[in-house]
Amino acid sequence: MRAALRSGRPFIALSAVALAIILLLALGLLGVVVAGGIGTFWPEPLEIFVLKDGTRVLGEIQKRESVAAGERFLLKVANRDLYGQDFRWLPASAISRREPADQALVLERREYGAFFGFLASTPEAAEETWRNFSAAVARSAHERAQLERRQNVLNRLNNGMAVLNRRLQRLSYQNLGASDEAAALRVEHGRLEQQHQAASREFEAALARERAHATLLRDGGGREKTLAHLDILRAYRPGRMSFLEKVTLYASRVRELLLDDPRESNTEGGLFPSICGTVLLVFLMSILSFPLGVMTGIYLREYARDGWLVRVVRIAVNNLAGIPSIVYGIFGLGFFIYGVGGALDRAFYPERMPEPTFGTGGLLWASLTLGLLTVPVVIVATEEALGVIPGGIRQASLALGATPFQTLCRVLLPMAAPGMLTGFILAMSRAAGEVAPLMVTGVVKLAPALPVDGEFPFLHAERKFMHLGFHIYDVGFQSPNVEAARPMVYITTLLLLMIVVLMTGGAIWLRARLRRAFSISAL
Repeated sequence: MRAALRSGRPFIALSAVALAIILLLALGLLGVVVAGGIGTFWPEPLEIFVLKDGTRVLGEIQKRESVAAGERFLLKVANRDLYGQDFRWLPASAISRREPADQALVLERREYGAFFGFLASTPEAAEETWRNFSAAVARSAHERAQLERRQNVLNRLNNGMAVLNRRLQRLSYQNLGASDEAAALRVEHGRLEQQHQAASREFEAALARERAHATLLRDGGGREKTLAHLDILRAYRPGRMSFLEKVTLYASRVRELLLDDPRESNTEGGLFPSICGTVLLVFLMSILSFPLGVMTGIYLREYARDGWLVRVVRIAVNNLAGIPSIVYGIFGLGFFIYGVGGALDRAFYPERMPEPTFGTGGLLWASLTLGLLTVPVVIVATEEALGVIPGGIRQASLALGATPFQTLCRVLLPMAAPGMLTGFILAMSRAAGEVAPLMVTGVVKLAPALPVDGEFPFLHAERKFMHLGFHIYDVGFQSPNVEAARPMVYITTLLLLMIVVLMTGGAIWLRARLRRAFSISAL
């Protein structure tokens, strides 16, 4: 036993077991997320459940569960505007029989979630009625796109008037409200306002015309409901779809997830604003924190003289890496937002006070806060990467006539780059998943505008933004409709993991290239 302990083999075995357990846990977590996310958009057939009291319920089975009284089903019955809830538990003992519902429709709407029901027609005319209805929904989709373009025109006019109002506000603050420039701005504002009124009248008239096109539908129990075609985003009959049609529908839903805005309190629709906010946050954080951390690590390793002050700094850096993230969030709120942002507002935007411009949460302050949170990791990784390079390499470079700066730039940094990228990968992965500091520095449930758009200066870092991590928290723990929100939690988690893997995968590929380029690796 003593000889075995001295050889270290039991500890190697324990390490292998620990690694296997961690891998199993990680794969199990990934499997749960993938299983819950991949099947979210696949169309499932509907059934009619005839109860013993004669009631007919149209729904889709979401889950089966065994209880003391027997088996029960969780049905998605949709039609939230009719029933008040779109999920219902149904005991198996209450079911008389189950019937297929091949003619049943699934309508995805802009409000109130999905609608399950039937077209109000005779069985003989069911197919013709369905074809006419499908053509009408397709035409309304085209008209809805036209309305969205009209809405974009209104938004651009609103933005133009807002810019003019801010310029007039500044001139008024400077006591130049009666100047020729102010008069010209008022004329331009009046012109834009006239254009906005005309465009608004056209928009309202087009909207009213489209609202007039509607179809009478019935739910599984026979209740009637008239739906405007403009409110229907997608219509299909899952019981009559071929495999290719289901794949096409699945692909269209994935496209919607990646490119469209959310709806129904973020439980449906797309995640594009959250994806955009997450990627921008990580990139800004990386640009702000990685150079600072690398330069600090280089100074501490290569230039700072070893003494009590340097040791205190190293201890402080190591301790900063263990501080809870919410503490950084409070610091960012007090220092960046109220301190720096408030000073910027007083210096450059006094005419807008007390309405803040930079003195409120935004993408810039959230990125700086996460940069402070992750910079200790980059500092430590940079120091370790430079520390493992043999001293003989430095001495050889200096002996050949290179200056210390040339040695650092042309010899040490290229060889330490893989290790520094390791710190960058760890920092980026942590920043992508942090939520607590963002909740007080700029993230919101629904952002009215993206931080990036086509208006100068194109990147609006002062704007609030959406984030996939906060989206998971909001949908999973703040939504009153838990069952409706659960699929979006899985798919958002899967998407966040994919984004992190893609970003870190690129950094890992670059690190591998650098490792192959130099014979001595930093790790």
